[in-house]
Amino acid sequence: MELELGKYALISESPTLLALLPLLAYLIMVFRNKSNLAGLIVGVIVGAILTGQSIASLAGIFAESLGSFLGIIGIIIMFGSGLGYLMNKTRVTHTLVYWIVKGIGVNTEKKAMLAVLISSIVICGLLGTLAGGNAIIAPVVIPLVAAVGLTPTTVTSLLRVGGEVGLMVGPLTGVTLATMEVTGLSYGRLMIWAVIPFSLVWILATIFASNRVQKKYREIEKYELTDDMVDIDKIEINKNEKITTILFIISFILLVGYGVVTGQGTNYAITVMLVLSAVLIISSRMEIDSAIDTFVDGASKMVNMFFIFIFFEVMFTLINLGGGFEALGNLLTNLISGGGKAIVLILASLVGGFGIEAAAVAEITLVHEMFIDLVKSVNLPMEIWATALLAATRITGSVYPTANLAGQMGIARSTNMKEVLKVCWIGAAALWIWVIVWAFVGPLIAG
Repeated sequence: MELELGKYALISESPTLLALLPLLAYLIMVFRNKSNLAGLIVGVIVGAILTGQSIASLAGIFAESLGSFLGIIGIIIMFGSGLGYLMNKTRVTHTLVYWIVKGIGVNTEKKAMLAVLISSIVICGLLGTLAGGNAIIAPVVIPLVAAVGLTPTTVTSLLRVGGEVGLMVGPLTGVTLATMEVTGLSYGRLMIWAVIPFSLVWILATIFASNRVQKKYREIEKYELTDDMVDIDKIEINKNEKITTILFIISFILLVGYGVVTGQGTNYAITVMLVLSAVLIISSRMEIDSAIDTFVDGASKMVNMFFIFIFFEVMFTLINLGGGFEALGNLLTNLISGGGKAIVLILASLVGGFGIEAAAVAEITLVHEMFIDLVKSVNLPMEIWATALLAATRITGSVYPTANLAGQMGIARSTNMKEVLKVCWIGAAALWIWVIVWAFVGPLIAG
């Protein structure tokens, strides 16, 4: 479908910065505490009026968006949520957390911190969701870490960063797939050049900051254990749950390994999730109707996110029709002419770091669209550009109080927003220092 400016379009030429008005309208709505979807609906309406689209042409754009990259990612996230519900139903997630915690042997504050971090990374990386993953972990680990004196503020900080890192390292998460898609990098190269160093800096900074807040509030903040919390020593993992978990892990490794070796694309993630779901159903001997109901129930929880991605795609299409991102790229090129690779990387990271909260996949696409012409003009390697995309999406929730941050505080039973933010700021500062260092060093190494 070939798009063009309509007869009654308010813009007469392309590219033009005026084409960015839909994005501006969306951001205004979001920063006025309206939902992402509400903001996007307004953005699409503004874009349609601006480019003179008829109802028929707009319907065509929506139809095409269903098969777009963001549309596919939306389906993957829905399927991932369905798989997550099956993992909960078959107690695979609980078994994994149990093995991790018992394997570490939590009897000191440092071991408790490690248990929280590793559990969060693994579960959130598998489920592809920060809130959902940590909500599973919290009732199991909190009683155990509370016994050695970890404070709610400390647990909040560790859960959030552990979950964020899990979303970056998980091979089937929306964040990973989106970053691989726009950069063209393989999973291995993305991990080596961007994710692993970025994650290590974040984890180390968070541990440092968490130790400080732990010492400060050790005798002030105490957990009050509630009925929904679980005594891990009373958890019994039966033989069938162990077998199901082992088969799931083996299948996951084999499927992901095959995908990496054969260079499978984004769509392969759908196959992986369906196969893993089948493994769970068969190995646990779930009744088929119950299994389907569980999967569909889980998938339905992400319908809102699917709609968000579709509307983002439509808005991006309308912006590109007016040449908004191209005009912005031209402007930025003129502004930082001669600045080189480092300036491009730093600028993109800073702009993104104050971006779209709770819509990381869309923000990856947005930041990439905004800066890709500039990235190409300075010959910035994709391996290095990936770090800017990570910073753009992950730092957002560390700069100011966000819904995601508030959600993690609720999960960890913390009310100390001031100290949680201090830990976040230390982590964000460390990441921006890393971005600046890597901006100058990375391109030299990558050539």
